[in-house]
Amino acid sequence: MAIQLTLRQKKIIEIVKEKGPITSEQIAAELSLTRATLRPDLAILTMVGILEAKPRVGYYLTKKPLPFLIGDELQKLKVKDVKSRPVVVRDDVTIYDAIVTMMLEDVGTLIIVDESGFLAGVVSRKDLLKITLGQADIHKVPVGVVMTRFPNVISVQPEDTVYEAARKMVQYQIDGLPVVVPRTISEGEPGGPSEGLEVVGRITKTNITNLFVELGAGKF
Repeated sequence: MAIQLTLRQKKIIEIVKEKGPITSEQIAAELSLTRATLRPDLAILTMVGILEAKPRVGYYLTKKPLPFLIGDELQKLKVKDVKSRPVVVRDDVTIYDAIVTMMLEDVGTLIIVDESGFLAGVVSRKDLLKITLGQADIHKVPVGVVMTRFPNVISVQPEDTVYEAARKMVQYQIDGLPVVVPRTISEGEPGGPSEGLEVVGRITKTNITNLFVELGAGKF
């Protein structure tokens, strides 16, 4: 059963995380409250195993964070905090070159951009496998023929939460998402004037898995 923490209890956890071990007097001073006011909150946080306390030492976070604490972190962390470098190819490269790039970069999905550098689509291993099993000449056919085209591409922005990115991956049963920001090319720039989504990263199931490992180890 999930435990709903109050705003004050969450603030206490943040203080202990940043400054622990810390005494109840010091926590009270940080919040401009009395020890008596904080006593019920500290008792609850200790009882459910979020905080531990030692005489003459103070309060500190338990080494085994509970599931709702990890969930709380996922709600606070942003995509920009965990995203990876995007692996991008132009929509006019051949399927053969796309396969080579995918193998060299060891990724499951390539992000496709147009001549302006805007998001044009994505192509997965499954997409490339299907075309190679057919009769197409992969040395001549452009990757744009088999990609999932924008605007049918599921993406996230840097300020979205990691939870939202993970939710989209589960909902749409995909392994990764382009991280994009809206961008306008002015008339004086090459390719302008035009508007689109600039690719600034990618977030994948591997990013999420690594994050869970770091959260479990108390490193994030």
